[in-house]
Amino acid sequence: MKFLPALAAAAALYACAAVASAQDAQIKKNIDTHLPQLQGVQEVRKTPIPGIFEIRVQDSEIYYTDAKGEFLIQGQVYDLKNKRNLTKEREDKLTAVNWDSLPVKDAITFTRGNGARKLAVFADPNCGYCKKFERDLLKVDNITVHVFQIGILAPDSKTKNRAIWCARDKGQAWLDWMVKGAQPAEAAAMCDSSAVTRNEAFAKKNKINSTPTLLFEDGSRTAGAIPMEELEQQFASIKK
Repeated sequence: MKFLPALAAAAALYACAAVASAQDAQIKKNIDTHLPQLQGVQEVRKTPIPGIFEIRVQDSEIYYTDAKGEFLIQGQVYDLKNKRNLTKEREDKLTAVNWDSLPVKDAITFTRGNGARKLAVFADPNCGYCKKFERDLLKVDNITVHVFQIGILAPDSKTKNRAIWCARDKGQAWLDWMVKGAQPAEAAAMCDSSAVTRNEAFAKKNKINSTPTLLFEDGSRTAGAIPMEELEQQFASIKK
């Protein structure tokens, strides 16, 4: 008889899970029916807000809905008490990139000082914010920077990327253009610039669609040319 309470508890948990599963399925069905342009709900999760559920589509896009999936909410959810942006935290987790998966052989790499702190930057040669960030980054020491060239902003971005990649000194050609505005020499016809194409494929796969996008060793990412003070804070927050 002493096992009956445990069996009852297990049965209750199973029943709750079944109800939750049925509710998730109903939410998914309703959203998929009324909003096929979202291309299918991949996951339904409870939020800390009673009656509000998170839905995930297209791998990392987050929306919110009610318990029946009859309304759609687009925006950010903040935990005011704990001063947390729950939506951003969730998106950061979903879009995190494993540092070891970065194809660093296809990057232009700079090392300053001991190079202990590591940063990957996805940048377009026609991106003004990328140029500003590159200038500011020259002042940061003890850092290794992997620059992944992508061409997404202008028709000649790919031409400039190829010319820089094919230069005798890739790093200098990149800095000359980004910092000084010195036009890179035209690339030789036989030069293999397929690394840039692979970078663009990697960016697309990982939903890197703005420049500059910064990736850190812990998998986190930041979009935009952040101030160097913020960059230092990001480095300090990474747990080794």
